[in-house]
Order: sequence, then structure tokens, then C-alpha cells
Amino acid sequence: MARAASSEVDDTHRGRRPVILFLCVHNAGRSQMAMGWAKELAGDGAEIWSGGSEPASQVNPAAVEAMAEVGIDITAELPRSWTDEMVGAADVVITMGCGDACPYYPGKRYEDWQLEDPAGLGVDAVRPIRDDIERRVRALLASLDVPVS
Repeated sequence: MARAASSEVDDTHRGRRPVILFLCVHNAGRSQMAMGWAKELAGDGAEIWSGGSEPASQVNPAAVEAMAEVGIDITAELPRSWTDEMVGAADVVITMGCGDACPYYPGKRYEDWQLEDPAGLGVDAVRPIRDDIERRVRALLASLDVPVS
């Protein structure tokens, strides 16, 4: 994991586009949906990563289904751990329910998004979480002056 994450960090074109890191505990629901929205809306305008403190074995199927309903395919994503390199390279770190398990680096821009954990929920209950994440991602991108496609 650290090797792949390090290569992502090395390939980042810092200064040309912001790096956004979405973190939650399992990197299987909220952070994956946020990453999907951000990639879809920002296009090449931002570098988007996600990670977890205790990654699950797979992305939440209800999150995958809810995102597919809006035309965003996150089936190829895999939960993974965040690394110090990722956090260090990020311009903005968005935490979602990981509390003290999420890293804190002084001087970084942090936002803590209070969102219900979709773990164990059906797609009907995940849709409002998905829609809330979309609104938050749009606001985040606007605050970074990233044009939305």
C-alpha cells in the first residue's frame, strides 16, 4: 500500500491543482462516494485520493449501487490505508467519522464532515448520504476555485 500511495504522491503536480484527501475508518462508503463525486465533478482540476484507518475488504455494495444510480462507477475502487505521505501531500484533508484515528498535521486545511456511516445500510438509506456528500463536494470544489464539469 505505501508504495502505491507514495508513487501517487510523487506524481502529483503540486501548485497546478489542489490535492484532496478523503478519510474515514473503513474507506468503503463515505470516503469512496466522496472520491467518486470529486473525480466526476473536478475532472482534471484536482487530484483526489481516499484512505482509511482500518480499511474494509471491499467497498460497500450499497454505496456502489447508490453511486451507479447517478452514473458514477466506483466498482474498481478498493479500500486502502492512508499514508503519512498522502496526508503530507494533501492540500485539504476531509475526515468523516474517524475521530482520533484520522491523522492531524498542523498547517493543513481540515474539514470534518459529520455524515452517517452507510455500513450495514441498504441503498434507500444510502441515497440521502450520497446526496449530502455531493453537496459538500460541490461546495469544497467551489472553495478551491476548481471548476465543476
